[in-house]
Amino acid sequence: MQRKIRVLVGKPGLDGHDRGAKVVAAALRDAGMEVIYTGLHQTPEQVVDAAVQEDVDVVALSVLSGAHMTLFPEILELMRARGIGDRLLTGGGIIPNDDMTALAGLGVGRLFGPGTNTQDIVGYIRSWYAGVHGEAALPPLPPPPSRPEPMVGAGERPTPRPAGPRAVATARTARTRSASRAKPARRSRAAAKPAKKRASANGTRAKASAPKRRTRSTGRKRG
Repeated sequence: MQRKIRVLVGKPGLDGHDRGAKVVAAALRDAGMEVIYTGLHQTPEQVVDAAVQEDVDVVALSVLSGAHMTLFPEILELMRARGIGDRLLTGGGIIPNDDMTALAGLGVGRLFGPGTNTQDIVGYIRSWYAGVHGEAALPPLPPPPSRPEPMVGAGERPTPRPAGPRAVATARTARTRSASRAKPARRSRAAAKPAKKRASANGTRAKASAPKRRTRSTGRKRG
């Protein structure tokens, strides 16, 4: 009997970056899987509780904090204690190859590093599911989305799509408006104020006439 593969995407620990986890979750959803995302800052107990309640087939962890050698074994042990040790525990993050090998020896599934093509993750989960439940239980892949996600390797940047005529016209209009709104440059103080008249008509320096002060006589009044 065919049914959707249920995958729990978890972010255990203090790691606060979940962009990669959301990209993977979207790719698994587009591949026809049912995805449950736990959110950030989950404890191992919360991740396993959610996996039991949702009755998932796969638990996929995203660990970028460097605590993979603690979180993966702890979650695997909790899964076995809760009776779901036969489910797949996989994931990814910044994990050295030696640590991947050590975790695989404990029973953790394949782990993926930065820059991995999400289709490799989809293929691995489908291959594991077919090996456990049989090829007949594997649901068919849905048609690809109309706008596939750009796939880039580690250290590469995606090539921007060429802008259409409408986008070019919009950019030109924005530049024209910004240029019209630009403030004129300020003139210097010397250029703004006219030069002071330094000499009088006869060539002598003009002196400013000081205002006359009224004095009060202190003499006695005769009479």
